[in-house]
Amino acid sequence: MKGPGLFSDIGKKAKDLLNKDYSYDQKLTISTFSSTGVGLTSAAVKKGGLYTLDIGTQYKYKNTHIDVKLDTDSNVSTTLTISEVLPYTKTIASLKFPDYKSGKLELQYFHDHASLATAVGLKASPVVDLSGTVGVHGVAFGAEAGYDTASGNFTKYSAGIGLSKPEYNISVVLGDKGDSLRASYVYLFDDEQKTSVVAEVTRRFSTNDNTFTVGGSYAVDPLTTVKARLNNSGKLAALIDTRAKSILATISGEFDTKALDKPPKFGLALALKP
Repeated sequence: MKGPGLFSDIGKKAKDLLNKDYSYDQKLTISTFSSTGVGLTSAAVKKGGLYTLDIGTQYKYKNTHIDVKLDTDSNVSTTLTISEVLPYTKTIASLKFPDYKSGKLELQYFHDHASLATAVGLKASPVVDLSGTVGVHGVAFGAEAGYDTASGNFTKYSAGIGLSKPEYNISVVLGDKGDSLRASYVYLFDDEQKTSVVAEVTRRFSTNDNTFTVGGSYAVDPLTTVKARLNNSGKLAALIDTRAKSILATISGEFDTKALDKPPKFGLALALKP
């Protein structure tokens, strides 16, 4: 991917450090890929007392990727991704049956100092999303907006700035139609990114609420990573991610330090890739 990246990439490193892979359900995923580019994935999830099962297949050939998924509610989701239909572009088409009106067509454009993305719903009066980013030397400025052609109203508009360097990442995003301001800082202690810390502050103007979260990640070895986070509400969470040959296991836990009488949450995710 060339250029400063998409608007959604501003602050993504902090969001991934604080949220990615944390889960308090039980999940088992089995996937396999052939040498011809065909893959098959099956995922079973227990959330609360309910079980769900997804079966998906993927096909990759050169710059084309097709993903089809069937869930326990008999929904069929299909995503077609094609890179370089035009130079520096990626085209993504998604359809879902029987709710075909939720389909969407997205076009992304990447260049050295700018990127654009537009998405249009596949229905008579669609919602149109548009975002753009410009930047150079690790500095990126971006904005996004969503417009509902049926009601004539904006569904969203946001703006942000990001600064990325080898040793740190800073972002500030004004979102939720100007109602929230999120600032984050990520610091990497080494070139291999084995150890990193993150701090994020979110201010919601309509309710005068402030949320402050700190976290970190440490690679114990090439196969094992531990992460932790703590917010000003007293929620402490941690996870350990470990790989062994064709098995990836992630164990997550969270408890409220201000209400120790409440039972903690635990989650386990297993991914098998024979």
